[in-house]
This record gives sequence, structure tokens and C-alpha cells, in this order.
Amino acid sequence: MSNLDQIAKLSGFSKATVSRVLNRSPHVSQATRESILKIMEELDYVPNGNAISLSRGQTMQIGMVTEGINEVMLPFLNSFVETASQHGYQTIIYTSGGDPAKELQAFEDMRRKRVDALVISTCVNDQALLGSYCKYGPIVSWQRMQLPEIQSVAMNQYDGYMLGLEHVIGRGYTRIANAWGRPTSMNTSGRIQAYQDAARKYHLEVNPKWSQTGIHSIRQGEELVRGLLLSPGEHPNAILCANDMVAAGILSEARRLKVKVPEELAIVGFDNTELAHTLGITSIDNPIAAQAQNALYLILGKLGGAEPGQQELEFQLVQRATT
Repeated sequence: MSNLDQIAKLSGFSKATVSRVLNRSPHVSQATRESILKIMEELDYVPNGNAISLSRGQTMQIGMVTEGINEVMLPFLNSFVETASQHGYQTIIYTSGGDPAKELQAFEDMRRKRVDALVISTCVNDQALLGSYCKYGPIVSWQRMQLPEIQSVAMNQYDGYMLGLEHVIGRGYTRIANAWGRPTSMNTSGRIQAYQDAARKYHLEVNPKWSQTGIHSIRQGEELVRGLLLSPGEHPNAILCANDMVAAGILSEARRLKVKVPEELAIVGFDNTELAHTLGITSIDNPIAAQAQNALYLILGKLGGAEPGQQELEFQLVQRATT
């Protein structure tokens, strides 16, 4: 007698009903579900995950692809994992360390049906190559993509960066430096465009030496502001940053250099993390957790489930002591 036969016999329900309970079907009454689960517990029955996946046609696993895990992506990761779990899905994290071959393992796993879908946090392979895997399952990106095949939940960071620019300009700062992130990122392109548009609109003094790409960390923020403030000639009086970690490094080094913040130097971070709150850094609130939820909702819709509506999101400026 099979396990299902035994559970059905002891519970008094059909094998089909037992199977619906195993598959978490909503078409079973709570009383019936509890009765069958009690029998399973008494028998110490553990469902065969592979068999359940075969019966559903899904693994109930979603892969998340990223170069690495850092403070910036943690809110996205945590929110996605929690929301996926609430809908019965496990999340497998694939970290590439910047290795294209290692990153492709996630996409190969979806091709082999080891995961049902993928969400991209950051990627290093050619986007066209990644797009070719869409025929094997849903792919949704947090990173802004140029491919129509891969939907993105990323917000246009032009809008958020412009909030920061207009904030410091409105407070009288006109010599603005920029600590931008990855030079190849569409987010960085949007921020550069926002700065160029603001410079034209408000007739800002533009010094190419005041703006750099590839600035991501606290230490890089420290090095950047040291170079800017100790160099000969006129110095910037405001810096907009790729993220709050860079802003924290700039704030720390400015204090070591006895530069008054915000009187002599205004600092604006990005993402509005706990670090910005703790250090009193003005920052652009980027609703990362909600973007992760939107990513999961898109995937659910593509997997044939009921897709909860996408949340309408916008950036907000949170003013603190650094401006």
C-alpha cells in the first residue's frame, strides 16, 4: 500500500483529496485539510518534493541572479525572498562574482527546469544572450534592461537624482560634484543625464574633475572627497552620491578634514537606508522592497497564477542634517 493509499484509508478521504492537500490546493475545506495533515503527522509522512514538482509542472523555486550580496541589494533580496515564501516559492541565490560563465549557470538551471523563473539583480553577460533564455521561463530584472523580452521593475533613476539636484540647487549650492556608480549601468546614464539637464537649466558651473563613475563604497567615498577638497583651485560645495555608503564615506572624511557639513559641503545619498538615518544623511528614498514585490508579482503572472496588481512607486527626498 502506498503512502497516499494509507493516508486516504486512515483519514477517510480519497487519494485525490489527499493529493490536493499535499499540493496546497485552495479547493479543500479547512476541516478536511487539518484532518489529513494530522494523519500525515502521526505517520511522520514527508512528501516527496520531486514528485510534487512533477505533478505541478513547477519546482516552486525561483532563482535570483546577482554579482554579489551587498548592503544596497539586501533590501531587495530580503523582500523578494519573504514575498516569494508567502506564495509558496523558495528562492535560490546565484552569485557570479562577475564571472559570466558562473552567471550563466542560473540560466542553464532554468533551461533544465531546476528553477521556474529568474529575477536579475545585476548581470554581467550580454543582455541579448540572457534574453535568449526567456523561452525557458519568466525572467524579470531589477537592473534596467534594454531588451523588451525581459521586463524590469527598476525605476528611472533620472527622476530620483533630479530630486536631489533640485534640492541642493534650491538651497543655494551651485558647484555640484557627482559620485556615480557603474559606468555601464542605465541607472548611471539616467543620473548623468539628470545632471546635464540641471546644469543647463540652472546655469551651473561644470567642472569635469568633480564627477566620477565607479564609486560604490565607503572607502571610495572617502578617497573621492579627499581628492576633491585637497586639490588646488575651486572646490565643489555639494556632492550627490551613488548610494548611502558613498555618502557616509564622504561625510566621515569631510569631518576629518574639518570641513563643515552642510555649511561648506552638502551631501546627498541615495536609497535612504538605515545608514543614512543613523548618520543623518539627506537621501533619496528608493522603494527597493516594493520593487522586489513587484518583481515577484510579475513572475507569478507569467507562471500562470493570479498576479497581484503592480504597485505605483515614486522617489521621495528625505532631508536630514547634511543639506
